[in-house]
Amino acid sequence: MRDKVVIVTGASSGIGLATVRQFGMKGSRVVMAARNEEKIRELESTLRKEGMEVYAVVTDVQKEEDCRHLIEETIDKYGRIDILINNAGISMRAVFGELSLEVFRKVMQTNFWGAVYCTHYALPYLLESRGSVAAVSSLAGLQALPGRTAYSASKFALHGFLEALRLEYRRQGLHVFLIAPGFTSTNIRYTALLADGQAQGSTPRNEKNMQTPEHVAKKIYKGIRQRRRMMVLSSIGKVTFIVRKISPRLMDRLTLFFMAKEPGSPFEG
Repeated sequence: MRDKVVIVTGASSGIGLATVRQFGMKGSRVVMAARNEEKIRELESTLRKEGMEVYAVVTDVQKEEDCRHLIEETIDKYGRIDILINNAGISMRAVFGELSLEVFRKVMQTNFWGAVYCTHYALPYLLESRGSVAAVSSLAGLQALPGRTAYSASKFALHGFLEALRLEYRRQGLHVFLIAPGFTSTNIRYTALLADGQAQGSTPRNEKNMQTPEHVAKKIYKGIRQRRRMMVLSSIGKVTFIVRKISPRLMDRLTLFFMAKEPGSPFEG
């Protein structure tokens, strides 16, 4: 991976930042994309002092023009793109009947359309380099989660998009990689949107027993280096993947039981 040009969206925290560090430590040239300009510039400076070659581009993946600009900046800077990692994402927590449609749109715009925009503009360069396009998915991309309709929809859509892309460009050597980390200790639950669009501000789960972003980043690196199709990281995710195929009805009951254990869950009882 030395000298490979890698773009990571949602690079200012969590899995995104850990992935930037992972590739940066291996000698890749990493383009960091995130919305918060002050934070991304500060991280750029810090990582450069640590000896990594990084380049920050302020990007809101909800905006097509920002995604186009991200790709153009990368080409202007490095002249090529080897790997695109679509990591930027937000979550939500509300039953559909109470959910503002604007929240639904925002989740889809970030999680799904952000990946579509970035991949669309990066595709010619990825085909030229026979590179990789990757996306950080979720358990919600394997089994729909109650109280997470928009989030689940965005991840299912992401899977469909990238799997079709893999088939379309298989003969041209494009590598497509999906990773479903399971519950990871990041700020995604703190920033999850409630029914009215306000941030949740707290997590309903015990973060101590979750995977770390660094663990996920190492798996992303391994999956891309080995040109894997898909990785499901957690034991819960692997069981979900198998049980859903064998008995979808049982998987539905188990999912509802599991999600009902969240504090304040509307599915309790």
